[in-house]
Amino acid sequence: MDTTVTIENTYAEAFRSIYAEVLITAKDKFWLDQAVMAATGHASSTIMCDCEAGLDHYVTPENTPDGRIGAVCQFHVPRFLKNRERHLEKVLIARLSQNVLTCPTAKVFNHLDSDTFFKLGKKIAFFGDGHQFRDLRHEEPVWVIPIMGGEFILSRRFGYRDGIMGGNLWFLGHTQDYAIDAAYTAAQAADATNGVVTTFPGGVAASASKAGSKYPFLFASTYEAYCPTLRTKLGEESQVPEGVTSIMEIIINGHDLDTVTRATHNALEATKHLQGLELITAGNYGGRLGKSFIYLRPDLQLSSDVA
Repeated sequence: MDTTVTIENTYAEAFRSIYAEVLITAKDKFWLDQAVMAATGHASSTIMCDCEAGLDHYVTPENTPDGRIGAVCQFHVPRFLKNRERHLEKVLIARLSQNVLTCPTAKVFNHLDSDTFFKLGKKIAFFGDGHQFRDLRHEEPVWVIPIMGGEFILSRRFGYRDGIMGGNLWFLGHTQDYAIDAAYTAAQAADATNGVVTTFPGGVAASASKAGSKYPFLFASTYEAYCPTLRTKLGEESQVPEGVTSIMEIIINGHDLDTVTRATHNALEATKHLQGLELITAGNYGGRLGKSFIYLRPDLQLSSDVA
């Protein structure tokens, strides 16, 4: 039986980032996926990770510089970070050198044309211990590092520019399975939109957080008002509707607000008729976190002060 899930008249509160985008290639999909997973690992949330990163999309061999299968990955850090450019550069140096250079047959190319860039190739090439050299490979200016497996090739410059972090959707399910299935379906629909990444395992977060904590050493903690098992304990302070036993979230980062908004609406379109959902909504903080609002119900012409 067809159902229509209630989508709350609200918005997801996103915020600005700076991000880099790289193209990783390898001899086959197995080794490509190993490089991608390693390079984007431990990058779900900037709460305790150095960045938020993920796979944007795969690239066919005819569309890569070296004629091999490729994958585009994004790496985001919040724009509000102090020394954000230096932070992002350190993220890229660590992840490309430790996780892509070490992967058999992998190469990495810049995928972002920008007036702002890091000269990462030269810095990573110092691993060559004086045997590294500049060259033109695949009509690309690169650094070549001799390694035991052959050669590692990477672009000389990697661009970065402003992006968007923190687009999100929450799926309130009657059971945990319903909530997970809906969130995973939404993440897949969002990921099918070029220009975005979903950063949590499988694209789904089971533990949305709030800013702050009763413990002074934590700056984020569980969002207790939306924890189903605390409904009775919290009483009127609980925001979990009756019949909801699990809430799953997806986070969407991307090139710009329009791209993240398009991915959000693709995710809503893919899930609005699923069974077992009480509500689809989103997290926002009244504009305290970011000023980039993604309205779930643009047809209702929400004003910017909706909370």
